[in-house]
Amino acid sequence: MIARVLRSAAAVVVASMLVAACSRHAADVTVVRFWAMGRESEVVTALLPEFERTHPGIRVDVQQLPWSAAHEKLLTAFAGDATPDVCQLGNTWIPEFVALGALEPLDARVASSSVDARDFFGGIWDTNVVAGRLYGVPWYVDTRLLFYRRDLLDAAGIAQAPTSWPDWVRSFAALRSSAQPGRYPILLPLNEVEPLVALALQQPEPLLRDGGQYGNFQSAGFRRALAFYAAMFRDGYAPLVTASDTSNVWNEFGRGAFAFYITGPWNIGEFKRRLPAAVQPLWTTAPLPGPEGPGASIAGGASLVVFRASRAKEAAWELVEYLARPDVSLRFHALTGDLPPRRSAWNDASLASDEHARAFRDQLERVKAAPKVPEWERIADEMRVLAERVVRGGTSIDEAVRELDVRADRILEKRRWLLARDGQRG
Repeated sequence: MIARVLRSAAAVVVASMLVAACSRHAADVTVVRFWAMGRESEVVTALLPEFERTHPGIRVDVQQLPWSAAHEKLLTAFAGDATPDVCQLGNTWIPEFVALGALEPLDARVASSSVDARDFFGGIWDTNVVAGRLYGVPWYVDTRLLFYRRDLLDAAGIAQAPTSWPDWVRSFAALRSSAQPGRYPILLPLNEVEPLVALALQQPEPLLRDGGQYGNFQSAGFRRALAFYAAMFRDGYAPLVTASDTSNVWNEFGRGAFAFYITGPWNIGEFKRRLPAAVQPLWTTAPLPGPEGPGASIAGGASLVVFRASRAKEAAWELVEYLARPDVSLRFHALTGDLPPRRSAWNDASLASDEHARAFRDQLERVKAAPKVPEWERIADEMRVLAERVVRGGTSIDEAVRELDVRADRILEKRRWLLARDGQRG
């Protein structure tokens, strides 16, 4: 009887010790809430076991968001004081969340970490800098350049991909003269504004002026970009179609319906999967031509940010620093096809030997951030609408650039009011 009582008492003591130990363990673990979007949100979980093993006091809770709902979800979370600790943000969203005061500045953390700004492509890093302060670290990069059929260029007597606008026009003319009916030198879907934005970023004048308070679309540079873009349709080099009018861009490219297509790195994998075996040796990539030589393109992709309201900022930063490591970026690239933002990662044989990725390495040295205002996506949509009117012949270039400035200024009106009010308070 006494023995049973002693055993029972011992069991109670042991159980109490286990509960206490578990409680202490739970108290010692910091949970980092990480919101990520699309395919990346599914794949990043494969990278986290190593992080949690090397950071035993941190556990990462990943919430997957579809891109279509992510923006609204983040705004709702901010309004309800329920933002995550770490989040994947598209680079063009960063100025908006900075304007809301939602993001934690990262300059001091980067300065004392393994995140070396000099190792990142400059134009990509710059998308995270707003008003001189850093608010994100690039996670993966995106830009637009030429995918082309070298066999069609060869047949037209074009020895190499064009590097300047005049070279490009000569290529168009040669391809047009040798093309069969119904085939075109280039596909530029009218509902995709990115090619026009890239051509505009190649100009010396900014797209917005006075610190992003007014449109600058009547500048000589934007007129030149819009005129060059419109001429590709006027001269019969590009068909008047939208993406929905093209039943299957990969099939059309495979059958030679067009020789050039401006698109991004995700299509490397798509072209490899979808094009017929006979066409695989016949396509490749090249940097985007500029007015007088290799030109700039869009600095895109996504970055990792820490929200200002986070109660786990130190642990959140450790996760960002881990995901930004070159070796982790390479593993992420292998899983997703997303391109690494650090130059050192591109020295790895898996990328250095990839013929189709090589042009992206070159292009990433010449990328520029879109205007860093929260309203930019709305302005870009107006650019798309008015450019289509020009292309279809309903509006002249002079009328379009004047109207685009009017619409941009209207969109930016509240921004000017807020800046003026803050100035008066200061």
